Amino acid sequence: MHTNPPDETSRSRTFWKWPHFPGTVHDPDNGISEELYNELVRYAKYASGAYQVLCPRPMGNTLVTQFIDVITATQGFVARDDTRKELVVSFRGSREIASAIIDTSLVLSPLRGPGLPRDTDAHVHTGFLYAFRSVGERVLNVLREQFDKFPQHDVAVSGKPRCHSLGVRRIVSLRHTTYVIVLEQGAIACIAALSIRNSFPDVGLRLFTFGQPRTGDHSFAELVETVIGMDNIFRGVHSFDGVPTMIPTRLGYRHHATEYWQFTEPPAPRHVRRCVGSEDPEGSASIPSTGINLPHMVYFEQPIASDPTVCI
Repeated sequence: MHTNPPDETSRSRTFWKWPHFPGTVHDPDNGISEELYNELVRYAKYASGAYQVLCPRPMGNTLVTQFIDVITATQGFVARDDTRKELVVSFRGSREIASAIIDTSLVLSPLRGPGLPRDTDAHVHTGFLYAFRSVGERVLNVLREQFDKFPQHDVAVSGKPRCHSLGVRRIVSLRHTTYVIVLEQGAIACIAALSIRNSFPDVGLRLFTFGQPRTGDHSFAELVETVIGMDNIFRGVHSFDGVPTMIPTRLGYRHHATEYWQFTEPPAPRHVRRCVGSEDPEGSASIPSTGINLPHMVYFEQPIASDPTVCI
């Protein structure tokens, strides 16, 4: 079973360090545990799997299903790890032209869609919400089928930039915890994780994103933190990746916790800090956005879009 990481919130002072990546002045205690770092590496590999042309065995495990919506170009897969007893939902971030068009829809829309909470005034990026809606019901149905067959499995949702109508039965007891791991290099996984957690309230869930842009407003950020839990959210940011800060706060957007910022090279546990709150001024928000750049392409040692070895 998974355990929450210890409180590793020691602060450090940010500065510019050229010609290397921007970094922080830090002490040896400023990093995270090796165990947590290995988890970040593991799920970055799952996120990479969603970018491959074919992924028959994500991380050597069972491919339950792949999903794609041709209109929004939203795609990903659900995998099952019978050794770790977990289900992994991995979304691919925006890459195709259709996705790029959607990503320009910066208007905030009411949070409405398959499995999402109804009693909220939260608003999210219109394009991200539209992309989630195109596959959300499908993902929920697949998970329901898997829970019926494998009630003791954990579930994880992963990705790079989570139903009221499902009638799901209670599937866990005090002795067993089920986790959904949701991953993505983007924002769709965050909305999907909220949907999954709301649809399956007795299922444990962890959310991993890599290079996620700001996804919604302050109410949305608070909702994600409350429903999923800040200790179950791992929002990875690689040094000066410009995507996480590309959508400005002046448009009403806010990040949710909890950020894990690799602030310098090389990638290592001691070079990752667990940031405080949703917009920690000593985290990646301290660096002006430079848009989609080289750090966005590699997360925790893992090339995101060009590694077929994660699928065998």
